Amino acid sequence: MCFSRLQFLKAAAVGAISGTLLTGNGCANTTTGGASTGTAGGTGASAPKAASPFARRLALNTATISGFRLPLARQIEIAAAAGYDAIEPWLGDLAAVAATGAGALRDAAKRRADAGLAVAGGIAFAPWIVGDATARAKGLDQLRRDMELIAAFGGTTIAAPPAGAYDPPALDLDRVAERYRAALELGDKTGVTPMLEFWGGAATLSRLDQCAYVAARAAHPNACVLADVFHMRRGGSAPATLRLFGASSLRCLHVNDYPAGAPATLRDADRVWPGDGIAPWREIFAALAAAGAAPWLSVEVFNERYWRGDPLATARAGREKIAALAATLS
Repeated sequence: MCFSRLQFLKAAAVGAISGTLLTGNGCANTTTGGASTGTAGGTGASAPKAASPFARRLALNTATISGFRLPLARQIEIAAAAGYDAIEPWLGDLAAVAATGAGALRDAAKRRADAGLAVAGGIAFAPWIVGDATARAKGLDQLRRDMELIAAFGGTTIAAPPAGAYDPPALDLDRVAERYRAALELGDKTGVTPMLEFWGGAATLSRLDQCAYVAARAAHPNACVLADVFHMRRGGSAPATLRLFGASSLRCLHVNDYPAGAPATLRDADRVWPGDGIAPWREIFAALAAAGAAPWLSVEVFNERYWRGDPLATARAGREKIAALAATLS
């Protein structure tokens, strides 16, 4: 090892690695979007505001409508009708379709493509990270099957959270990096990249800076991260940490919000629509712009209050919330 984890994290805290380590697109202080401060044609008139880099980057994580217990076909219809650009399904729903017969998932992929939806990723929980070698081998095999499912649906990325390592003791991050690299090498074979995900309440991988360390130590060109606004608050990741991740290293950002209160008391069910809580959206969008990142903004909310009435109205409400923020702040 050329440097210690402590040295790395100290460097990350002051932004020393923000320009070269994980951006994948040069210096991280390049901005995107925003209003021009110059003049048009020398007339003194203000130039029009540039289009938001997120104008076509809004996705529906199907957890947001999971309480309605809809089949995948209906989820696709709702995401398209609500105006999203992509869908982020849960692997259980893909597996259920695949189990109905050969070609069923391929047909679902065609239905999705015909609806004009991209795939922002897939939510999976394979225990690729665990310490026990036998359990980890089974976890990697599960991850391979999940990757094959998301590939059949037309996706190229999948979530890789610390499933199986939520409780103490915390795992050594150098060992986690080795295991993440193994997952990435599996992705080389399947064509699906695992996005390193953190969970704010987990003993292992609870913060963005820890993901930065693991992604860098994995030393793989496809290493990347899946971030989440709720988990940033829950685990204590400052919005400025997003400046460490550029276009190639931050593929998806789960967008949601949360009420005031101690971070440790937050639960998934406390998530609310983006803009309806106290999340620092101005700082979040500023950090993304500084890094030159335009990840999918995928609405992921687990709130039973939103599972009443019409699922299309619920999906549309989430899109309207994040679209308004992105148009104003990016």
